[in-house]
Amino acid sequence: MGRRGPIIAGAAGLGLSLLLIFFLVLPKMNEVAESRAELEDARTEQQTLESRLRALEDARDAAPDARTIIADVDRQIPPTADVPGVILLLDNAATQSSLDLKVFTPAAPVFDTVTGLTHIDVQVSVEGTYFELDEFLFRIETLPRAAKTLNATISGSAGTLGGLQMQATVQVFTSDTSAGPGSSPGPTDDVTGAA
Repeated sequence: MGRRGPIIAGAAGLGLSLLLIFFLVLPKMNEVAESRAELEDARTEQQTLESRLRALEDARDAAPDARTIIADVDRQIPPTADVPGVILLLDNAATQSSLDLKVFTPAAPVFDTVTGLTHIDVQVSVEGTYFELDEFLFRIETLPRAAKTLNATISGSAGTLGGLQMQATVQVFTSDTSAGPGSSPGPTDDVTGAA
């Protein structure tokens, strides 16, 4: 038993060491590995949140410019058709161009599913010199309300020497999707018209 004693003690010590490693060290190593994985997940989430924070800060910094653009678009494309306002704008453009607005005929508003806007085509007829007609077309394109000239036909005027007559179709826009015959006046949010 003299020789076996150290072997048994060594085996017992080794067994005790293995038990300590198995019950104390390995669980701690697993906890460390799990903690490292959680730390990496937390770092990834932190990077994502920092990226979102930067995007939100950029959006906050850009908000005043965006509000200005939105207000400008709302002014150019009003929420109501306002045909009397269109008449006034076109009459003022003609007057500032030294022209008389002879004929003004607005068509019924039409909703465009592609743009999501309603447009109103307006037939106008004016008489004047080439430069006055050119000035009138320029003023239409630079109205405070979004407008464009779809077509213009210029012919000689029988009444005046060197005078010209122009018939044009001018298109103005509104964001009112319910504008048109039989619709309720005023701005709406529902494009489909469902109640």
